[in-house]
Amino acid sequence: MAKGKSIFFCQSCGYESAKWMGQCPGCREWNTFVEEAVTVTSSGHRKHSAGDRREPTMLSKVSGEDSVRMTTGIQELDRVLGGGIVSGSMVLVGGDPGIGKSTLLLQMCLRMVSDKKKVLYISGEESLQQIKIRADRLGKFSGDLMMLCETDLETIQTVIERVKPELVVIDSIQTMCKGDVSSAPGSVTQVRESTGVFMRIAKSLGVTVFIVGHVTKEGVVAGPRVLEHMVDTVLYFEGERHALYRILRSVKNRFGSTNEIGVFEMAQDGLKEVLNPSRYLLDGRPEGASGSVVACLMEGTRPVMVEVQALVCRTNFNMPRRTAAGMDYNRINLLMAVIEKRMGLSLSNWDAYVNIAGGMKLNAPALDLAVIAAIVSSYKDFPVDENTVVFGEVGLSGEVRGVNMAVQCVQEAKKLGFSRCILPKVNMSGIDVKGIECIGVQSIRELIHVLQGNKTA
Repeated sequence: MAKGKSIFFCQSCGYESAKWMGQCPGCREWNTFVEEAVTVTSSGHRKHSAGDRREPTMLSKVSGEDSVRMTTGIQELDRVLGGGIVSGSMVLVGGDPGIGKSTLLLQMCLRMVSDKKKVLYISGEESLQQIKIRADRLGKFSGDLMMLCETDLETIQTVIERVKPELVVIDSIQTMCKGDVSSAPGSVTQVRESTGVFMRIAKSLGVTVFIVGHVTKEGVVAGPRVLEHMVDTVLYFEGERHALYRILRSVKNRFGSTNEIGVFEMAQDGLKEVLNPSRYLLDGRPEGASGSVVACLMEGTRPVMVEVQALVCRTNFNMPRRTAAGMDYNRINLLMAVIEKRMGLSLSNWDAYVNIAGGMKLNAPALDLAVIAAIVSSYKDFPVDENTVVFGEVGLSGEVRGVNMAVQCVQEAKKLGFSRCILPKVNMSGIDVKGIECIGVQSIRELIHVLQGNKTA
């Protein structure tokens, strides 16, 4: 017999509780619990017959061949996915409303049907006419894309089993509805049950499923965080809604690296790939201005160069302001404490504003040396040579520690026309790049001496 009862779910992480709680024990968020009715079916013990027995498989008998990947036709998306789409996988694409999730996936579908792939685009939010208008805006593509506007899971499952597509896009998972679940569409229960259905479809039929997960305008993530442990790959769109470019970042990938990023530019006719983000992010860099330093760091297998800007000025308040845009706020405070202690500079009466130009959000330790150089440059009001690149990790004693893949960073700096690179001295032994001057430093005092020495030379 079926018995009805209520369970409280956390909208952020999916934590279950028999009673309402103000703070979620799982994700520590406040006021995220909602009550939902669930049905519990009592069943007796099942008798297993000899045919129900399943034997374990020896690891040595399992084929170790790589999974066959399909290209999406978008180089930046293939990079983030680890080289392409793996058949039978599930991919979750999350992000704020209007960031470009549906646009990117529709572009992917149109390019794949041009490559003679069988693709089904299922929308629970837009009509066929709306999708057609958006597809016409993206340009002309050969091939024909199958589209379905439906929210009922039973109907969708029947269509997928009948047409047998190679790729299915669900836009979005919050609109899907399973008939035997009493909760409303978009609730934690509906989202989790709907994802379970699509997971069984993907694994049993070998169909690749892309799921769009929305973040509400109030900032509450009701779906993607619950689904992250169920899917194979999780991609998140980053960037301001009104900015020109978007960052597609992989935060989970069972078939590739989780450090890769893809850079796109939002244009009138859809998302355009930015194949050289370093040159794009350095456009418009000021010349001869203090507090501006170019840094290089690795994002996955790609070196990315960014401009670190700092503005240090006297405070008008009892406590100085500290602002960080694109970096961890606590890391900025830590680096400023190192400057005060190890270099003897008094920053307690100075405001400090640190910004990663272009809106990128980065937390790599290789940025430490460039941040310190920018802060000291603004404080002492001397410009850093515009042809100099600085990168390295800084410890609490003011020492400069080595970073990974320093050779690739130096090669990227040379390719973009920089003539000098300041890096950790421990990385100098593996550097053999012609055409660029490499200077190794062991401490932040030595860094500032090198930068100021260039000015007086």
